[in-house]
Amino acid sequence: MSWGQIIFAPMVPWPVLWLAIAVAVLAVVLAFWRGLSGWWLRGLTAAVLLLALANPALQTEDRQPLSNIVLLVSDHSASQKIGDRPAQMERAVTDLKDELQRLPNTEVRQVTLGDAPGDGGTLLMGALSDALAEEPRARVAGAILVTDGQVHDMARAPDMPAPVNVVLTGHRSDWDRRLIVKDAPAFAIMGEPVKLTLRVQDEGQVPADIPATASLKIAIDGKPPQTFTVPVGKDLQLPVTLPHGGMNVLQFTVPTETGELTDRNNSAVVQMNGVRDRLRVLLVSGEPHTGERVWRNLLKSDSSVDLVHFTILRPPEKQDGVPVSELSLIAFPTRELFVEKIKEFDLIIFDRYRRRGILPSAYLDNVKQYVENGGAVLVSAGPEFGSADSLWRSPLGDILPVVPTSQVLVGGFKPEITKLGDRHPVTEGLAAFGPKPKPGEKGPGWGRWFRQVEVKNRGGQVLMSGIDGDPLLVLKREGKGRVALLSSDEAWLWSRGYEGGGPQLELLRRLAHWMMKEPDLEEEALTASAEGQTITITRRSLSEGHDKVSITGPDDKTVEVPLTETEPGRFTATWTAPDMGLYRLKQGDKTAVIAVGPSAPKEFEQTIATPDRLAPYAAIHRGGVLRVEDGVPDVRTVAEGRAAAGRGWIGITPRHAYITKDLRVTPFLPAWAFLLIASLFALAAWLREGRR
Repeated sequence: MSWGQIIFAPMVPWPVLWLAIAVAVLAVVLAFWRGLSGWWLRGLTAAVLLLALANPALQTEDRQPLSNIVLLVSDHSASQKIGDRPAQMERAVTDLKDELQRLPNTEVRQVTLGDAPGDGGTLLMGALSDALAEEPRARVAGAILVTDGQVHDMARAPDMPAPVNVVLTGHRSDWDRRLIVKDAPAFAIMGEPVKLTLRVQDEGQVPADIPATASLKIAIDGKPPQTFTVPVGKDLQLPVTLPHGGMNVLQFTVPTETGELTDRNNSAVVQMNGVRDRLRVLLVSGEPHTGERVWRNLLKSDSSVDLVHFTILRPPEKQDGVPVSELSLIAFPTRELFVEKIKEFDLIIFDRYRRRGILPSAYLDNVKQYVENGGAVLVSAGPEFGSADSLWRSPLGDILPVVPTSQVLVGGFKPEITKLGDRHPVTEGLAAFGPKPKPGEKGPGWGRWFRQVEVKNRGGQVLMSGIDGDPLLVLKREGKGRVALLSSDEAWLWSRGYEGGGPQLELLRRLAHWMMKEPDLEEEALTASAEGQTITITRRSLSEGHDKVSITGPDDKTVEVPLTETEPGRFTATWTAPDMGLYRLKQGDKTAVIAVGPSAPKEFEQTIATPDRLAPYAAIHRGGVLRVEDGVPDVRTVAEGRAAAGRGWIGITPRHAYITKDLRVTPFLPAWAFLLIASLFALAAWLREGRR
């Protein structure tokens, strides 16, 4: 295709040329005013000379037309897979593509949009912006968006150079019921109710026969649910008391009603971490000694621990003649602590305690029952543990994990972690704490202890050993509670840094928290964590042979995933969940639940197809919104600036873009021709004015 135009390339600067034109016009006007008969011939002479100075030329281009580009964006996000929307979308995309390809000089750029990473929703505008950026704007004749209208990035909507039309899937008669978790804290104090705000909401064209109430099921950690009848369309303040520390998974479900779009938003999962308000510890020291401050400093350094500490400074057998009225000592409130308030303590520590008649056998029997009912007792034993006044010879002896031999072993030794201790959370990896071993030295580089009470294990877990391999740290579960015994009172040497010291703080901290049933220190546990759709599974155990874990997904399908022992007593696996939802894990007698994805995925927060979000954007670009259920619209071409949508049709605007293949510039007339014409006009003017 050839196309031409006249161009000017003045021989003098344009200001000079415009000045010459002004002078010529003034001269012609003066000639006319004076009545010269050849004034018009003078004007023609000046015009020809000025035109010659302007240097006109004919520019001819050989142009190659370019095709018009139409962006066809189809939304394949999760909400587009509801009901018959996939079939609607496939039909619309196929028909629109066929019609566009039948238009002359038109190309189709098809863009397929899926779910955004994580829980980003439908990023339709981002996909349109990216597609527009890859094409020359001068060739873009329009954009057609096939979607349900649930778009989550309208702020990224691009400024289109051509019409935008929306072809909407779904039906006007659609309705859906969804469960909304409006407010759920990430942490809650164990034993205290915390309020969650829920709402059961109906949206769309709800049939008249659908009841205004719903059955709400609540299940914690995958256990059998409780059912409540709740109103629809109202906020519910639901008090929940967490049953245990650590992660608690709460699942809320309402049944699916007839005609609902989807049941994917009828459930919500909330993960709440249960924490203790305050840990209450009772520390009873039998007598003042160097290691007493170790326990006190350890417990006082933790702001979440409330410590009650009593040291028996004046035993009954001490007779020094000082009147009791002159002693500024606090009376030991034995009845209050060991009868009335014993259940309020999470842990009782007996530090080098010996029976001296201060605590009657009935009170120590209360301590025994306290352990059997879920309490915890830690005994830090000194030489008195092997004597006749030993706690082992009290009712507490029935639950202690060792039997003393009445021998006190003396001599330097380094505490060693047993093979069982390598697998137990209280002592696993403990060798990495404290000083490193010297070159050629075996085992940890800890400092030595020098005294240990000889004991024999009686059904406990020996995590550390001392002189000649005798039990040093022994743990035991008794009834619902826990008991631990440390058969040496010289842990304080580590805190003083003797011979480099050792992990005294870490060991005693772990020991105290295991006794208070912290979930992270359970030796037999199945836990899972999720990052995106990747689940990391950890099975901690003191035994071998944990090779597989069973995982049941939200669709009730079960898969088995192999476990690998990555550390002593720790078996792990990584598995990618195919869908978002609640997954139940089982390995042996241990179970766990994990929620993958958000409690309410963004794609299912709003499921009703709606034109509300995209209609204003389409209107700005002269387009419209048409529904697939009314028929796939025809495609027409419209002139730029005209409406590009109507009843049953949508339009695109041809852009008439081209590329120039050749360019030729030809002078309008040669210079001598301009001079000849000007001379003839000047001669004619002279003859006219001379009347010849």
